[in-house]
Amino acid sequence: MKQAIVNCTVHTGDEIIENGVVVIENSVVQSVQKELPENCAPINLGGNNIAAGFIDIHINGGEQFYFTQSPTEEAIHDIYESSLQYGTTHVLPCLITSTHENILKGIEAIKNYKVKYNNGVIGMHLEGPFINPVKRGAHLAKYVRTPTNAELEEIIRYGKGVIKLITIAPECFTGEQLDMMLESGIVVSSGHSNATYEQAQHAFSKGITLITHLFNAMTQFGHRSPGLVGASLSNDTVYTPIILDGAHCDYAAARLAYKCKKDKLVLISDALFLSKKKKEFIWEGFNARLENGFYRNDEGNLAGAAISMADAVRNAVLELNIPVSEAIKMATCRAASAIKMEEQVGKIKTGFPATFVQFNHDLSFVEAMVL
Repeated sequence: MKQAIVNCTVHTGDEIIENGVVVIENSVVQSVQKELPENCAPINLGGNNIAAGFIDIHINGGEQFYFTQSPTEEAIHDIYESSLQYGTTHVLPCLITSTHENILKGIEAIKNYKVKYNNGVIGMHLEGPFINPVKRGAHLAKYVRTPTNAELEEIIRYGKGVIKLITIAPECFTGEQLDMMLESGIVVSSGHSNATYEQAQHAFSKGITLITHLFNAMTQFGHRSPGLVGASLSNDTVYTPIILDGAHCDYAAARLAYKCKKDKLVLISDALFLSKKKKEFIWEGFNARLENGFYRNDEGNLAGAAISMADAVRNAVLELNIPVSEAIKMATCRAASAIKMEEQVGKIKTGFPATFVQFNHDLSFVEAMVL
């Protein structure tokens, strides 16, 4: 039987419809309209808002498991189920710089998981290992490496249809290798990079249209050397995901980024773990301790975020002073566009999955809906 979500304000991603009706059948959106059709079971939202579920293209762990340490179906399910608690219905579990064997295990786990579950795990984000050691951040130095054609070819072949996003330092690639990645069908992001402004703009001209986390693990803006930050902010084609937790970048810098990027600014969590239940964590030489709401390593450096996508959306409204409708787009349709999945997820639109987030006007209530 068809269902219809009623008594709500619908944020479709293209427009806002007051007192809209979202008609659903077989877990797919059939239409968005103004009247309740016959033979539909109503779902009354009591005047709340509804949008497509949040999309987190950069999340490292759920409540219990860190995907790089445990590249298993159990860890993937933990990330997905934990994310649902915060309005996120689609995720790219992130596997960071590690051994070649570990990367293949992660790919295999995602493959097997997607066979068993038809849910919002849309693929994998491979962050590294082909990054610049100077900007490795919390990534383990022993696993950072220069790309070889053979390893790239195997990752592309084995990860086909699974790896949706890969973070690289483009200045560490030959022209042939960069072309190989851009032609693979995987969305390529510049991150953990020591690129100059000129090198960054060259990479963008070749076809990179995304950076990994604005301001973090990249060359900073200087008035004589604008770096990757300057190249990203000045290039209209480049999406700039940002970690809005108040620690990974100052909110003043984020406000400036929004003025520069507008519809290209995207929200991510980059969560090491969700829910702040995991107080301490060790994986080989990587360690993190939850201190005052932030994960830091023994050196006092940030070691991954502790926010959810719901937190990021709230912070965008409260700290960047932008409308709720704009913050919702930064976590839905713009995130989808950044990874070139805008025709599949991120909107309430005919043919799109019936996966939503409902929320009240001040975002004190946020809840995922998967129908």
